[in-house]
Amino acid sequence: MREFGTQMERVGIFVDTRQDKELQPKMYFTGEMWEERREEACLYIQRMMRGYHGWKRVDGLRKEKKAKQEEQERMEEEFRKNEEIKHKQEIERRMHPRTKDDFDILYDELEVWRLNETDKIKKNTKMSEEDKKKALKQLLDKETELLQTIDRLKINASKLNKQDKIQKFLASMANPKEWKRSDNRYTEVHTPFTTRAKELMDIYNGLKMTNIPLDERLDILLNTKWTVKEFDCQLTREIVDLIDREADMLSRGRGESSLEGNDNFLSGPLYLF
Repeated sequence: MREFGTQMERVGIFVDTRQDKELQPKMYFTGEMWEERREEACLYIQRMMRGYHGWKRVDGLRKEKKAKQEEQERMEEEFRKNEEIKHKQEIERRMHPRTKDDFDILYDELEVWRLNETDKIKKNTKMSEEDKKKALKQLLDKETELLQTIDRLKINASKLNKQDKIQKFLASMANPKEWKRSDNRYTEVHTPFTTRAKELMDIYNGLKMTNIPLDERLDILLNTKWTVKEFDCQLTREIVDLIDREADMLSRGRGESSLEGNDNFLSGPLYLF
């Protein structure tokens, strides 16, 4: 409890008024003013939220537009690269044909070219009949030369395809076996047969290597010799004899060019045996 009260000045009582302050009342905040202030605050919040959602939508549209533009540029770049690759492949197919379809393209284009050139010569009114005959003869010679070139490309392609076929065959034998497990995954298993096939493939590839040091070449020949000796027959004896002859020539300092065979005599008149 605290005693309090009010004391006015009167005779015999002095009241110290030095610390007194005169206060002015503030403006009274009525209910109407409060409602008005709430409405203003709500309108402000609504404006800010509408602006936020508007900028957010604009930003999303901008990002979507940028993503579409980047996707279009990526597709155009991919299409351009694919066209370049396709163009290079078409050039490669004509420069170095390997398959039947490649040679069919060459023959078809040669036939189209021959027909066009023949038609130009025949429709040329400025040329005499004698000149037309000479031009047709030159065209025939050019066509014959191109056909010979295609035949040479066929021979080279046949050799390359044969080597690829041999490599694929050796690789298929040397690859490990794949066993399917209960979880549908595969486990690679090396068997004695695949291991042996891998060794034979390495020997074959080693014999085809060129420009290698003398010691490595002799090791390859020695390994090949002991490998073929496991099967005694006329062919293996000839292989062993050839290996000994090559090793002897290499030890005498003969170059690799002198050991290379020449296949040109196979098509010549001296190939009688």
